[in-house]
Amino acid sequence: MRLLSRLLSAADRISAPLPAHAHCDLPCGVYDPAQARIEAQSVKAIMERYQQNQDPDYRTRCIVIKEQRADLVKHHLWVLWTDYFKPEHLEKVPNLHDLMWRATKAAGQSKGTMDVSVADRLLGLIDEVDAAFKATKS
Repeated sequence: MRLLSRLLSAADRISAPLPAHAHCDLPCGVYDPAQARIEAQSVKAIMERYQQNQDPDYRTRCIVIKEQRADLVKHHLWVLWTDYFKPEHLEKVPNLHDLMWRATKAAGQSKGTMDVSVADRLLGLIDEVDAAFKATKS
């Protein structure tokens, strides 16, 4: 009986559903580069605050939070790239794949530095993504 109980318990753990995380699993149709921009602005502001403060604990918090925000920038850009943009959008924005690649790479690069110019470049790329988004919006 103990063996049967242990086997049933193990089976429950194996078949337990895993949580799914996504912008929207429908897809909902609500997309906007503004989400990426807000997080990128936060990345830049944190970099600036880091430069202005010498407290090691504060600076460590800045790094951790900046990296979380940069991951959110990447997430929001990936949602646009993989869920919103469609093959027909390439007619209106022929450099779309390169643009999205450069923007997501810049988000990743912002994780490894406290150089505000990297955040400025990221924000500029998000402006380009926004222009592409607006050019394809029906």
